[in-house]
Amino acid sequence: MDRTEELFRELTEAHGVSGHEEEVSRIMAAYLSKVAQISHDNLGSLIAEQRGSAEHPRVMLAGHMDEVGFMVKEITKEGFVRFLPLGGWWGHVLLAQRVSIKTSQGEVVGVVGSKPPHELEVEERKKVLQIKDMYIDVGASSDFDVKKRLKIRPGDPITPLTSFTVMNNRKAYMAKAWDDRIGCALVIQVLEKMAEVSHPNTIYGVGTVQEEVGLRGAITSANQVGPDLAFALDVSLARDMPDYEEKPERLGAGPSILVYDGSMIPNCRLRDLVVETAEANNIPYHFTSIEGGGTDGGKIHLNKYGVPTLTIGIPTRYIHGHVGILHRDDYENAVKLLVEVLKKLDQKEAGKIIQR
Repeated sequence: MDRTEELFRELTEAHGVSGHEEEVSRIMAAYLSKVAQISHDNLGSLIAEQRGSAEHPRVMLAGHMDEVGFMVKEITKEGFVRFLPLGGWWGHVLLAQRVSIKTSQGEVVGVVGSKPPHELEVEERKKVLQIKDMYIDVGASSDFDVKKRLKIRPGDPITPLTSFTVMNNRKAYMAKAWDDRIGCALVIQVLEKMAEVSHPNTIYGVGTVQEEVGLRGAITSANQVGPDLAFALDVSLARDMPDYEEKPERLGAGPSILVYDGSMIPNCRLRDLVVETAEANNIPYHFTSIEGGGTDGGKIHLNKYGVPTLTIGIPTRYIHGHVGILHRDDYENAVKLLVEVLKKLDQKEAGKIIQR
């Protein structure tokens, strides 16, 4: 693996469901402390400040550290674990998947249990099983007391268990938690590159917490940073699978520029600056929209008097599941695009974007 692939492996294999992002935060801090000053807000978001030649504009790059996962709700008398979702899940993607429960005594591996197909009635086969009706099997048996032996407690976080994999298409990567460890990787590698050049602003690389349960870390970290401009860095929806008509949102099509989502209408002048920069540097890009859901930009752009904000994404297949797939070129082009934009975002350029 090269350095970028190793970074991807570290970030995606880390366990960090909403409210339990400490492992991811430590990884980000280990990289970013070499190029920026590290601090945290009181909710746990990591803030890496990198000063250029001017204090303003303050430009915030936000990638959220949390991934969709679960939390222990209760342990049945038979020793099976009932659980709650953290983030958006569709029941069918969970069945028979491996998970890890982080307890005070260490990691407990289990599997989401389900009826074998041989015993499903015709009507049962037509239904999507609800998460409230699922359970996790951690090896319970009559002679093994799960509560006493494994120390599993309500509130313990549960993470999908998946390894980072370089696919046979060597530019395609499969892993859990691309949403949003790819945004965390962008924060790290963009700040590393900006440390090598002069930039006329102050950059804040932020790893936010609890995005999947209400964009919570975006609120607290934006309050601490006080950005003039912001970019939310996240996944976007790849729409190049057999279920879709031909769409521009394809692996290898470059980073996405989000023109609408359920939480934010982006700043058009900031969008135009990004588009002009991409075209001037021959960087591929495409436009996309998401009618439901949102990103950290939904809260950052409402900070104080308002912050011009844009979401830049990496097209990814199968998000909010145990595995997703994305393309190395899209990531590399997003890094290039952000670096070129940040190099030109001085006070004059920012003044054209910010309404006074």
